[in-house]
Amino acid sequence: MYTPMQDFLSQLKAAAEPTRMRLLAICARGELSVSEISQVLGQSQPRVSRHLKVMCDAGLLDRFREQHWVLYRIADKGEGAEVATQLLAMIPDESPEFVADRERIGGLLRERERLVSRIIASGPRQLDAVAEIAAHRERLDLAVMQILGEREPGDLLDIGTGSGCMLALLADRATHAIGIDISRDMLLVARDKLRAAGVGNVSVRQGDMYQLRFAPASFDTVTMDLVLSHAEQPAQVVAEARRVLRPGGVMVIVDFADEAEGVSEEDLMKWWGESGLSPLSGTTVRLGTHELGIWLARAVPGEKQEAA
Repeated sequence: MYTPMQDFLSQLKAAAEPTRMRLLAICARGELSVSEISQVLGQSQPRVSRHLKVMCDAGLLDRFREQHWVLYRIADKGEGAEVATQLLAMIPDESPEFVADRERIGGLLRERERLVSRIIASGPRQLDAVAEIAAHRERLDLAVMQILGEREPGDLLDIGTGSGCMLALLADRATHAIGIDISRDMLLVARDKLRAAGVGNVSVRQGDMYQLRFAPASFDTVTMDLVLSHAEQPAQVVAEARRVLRPGGVMVIVDFADEAEGVSEEDLMKWWGESGLSPLSGTTVRLGTHELGIWLARAVPGEKQEAA
């Protein structure tokens, strides 16, 4: 078994190579694929993959899969994350290699922005309601913050993150924030939005809201923004979200309050009760032609935590 000192020395050894220090700086700027990283470094994918494996094994980088893609970013938990942050602070930013890497990353991100613009422009007309809400988003954000009050999000999960609005609002107050969405296109949109907003304490992943890839009691706060009204089985979504909430954790639901297009409060209270959630407060806010409900519930200790 490795001692803390041996772990620390192995992490330093893993980073003690010019290409790996560049990798650390590159992966601190966003979630990138091997092909994108290879493009920035100007090196072959097999060579870059070997370097990435060493750094992931040392805990300096995180690796995760989205369908056929594998993405990398700087670690955000554990001792490896602390070492990575300290090493980043010591990187000579004005060295020619790092300056050139930043310029190439900027080109990649600008290409992503163009792709995001095409995705948004080709979206279905039913997104008009979401666009109208986005125009009044500041009022909605204020209402969400008011209903949360002094509560800190702690470990935060945003289900059906979409364009990442809830993450942009709460991530800076959270210990750690993750957004999941089934659509890879929307994950591109979310990454672009969060990068533009300068939000760093967050990651987004592809995931199924009916089968979350997290252990029970993994999060202090779960949020769902305009998710339940589009779910085929909203009660199952609530139950699965409750499963990953810690005892005493809170769930925040934002959705259309009009029963014809959204969620009825009666149904929501029923789903919460069946899942072991106790309602705390609720309010409504009108944004343009739409009335939205914001509801807050607390996970009752010992009730329904293992529900699937």
